[in-house]
Amino acid sequence: MELFSELFSDWVGILSFGVIAFIILMALFFIVFFMARSGDPKS
Repeated sequence: MELFSELFSDWVGILSFGVIAFIILMALFFIVFFMARSGDPKS
């Protein structure tokens, strides 16, 4: 828990966590998006 308190104590840590979370969410979105598109025979 000391790691998280040190991470969120600075704006650089909050920004880096936001960037990492955004990249993970974007990767999950594209995985779901392309899996749905590849299963669609019309496209």
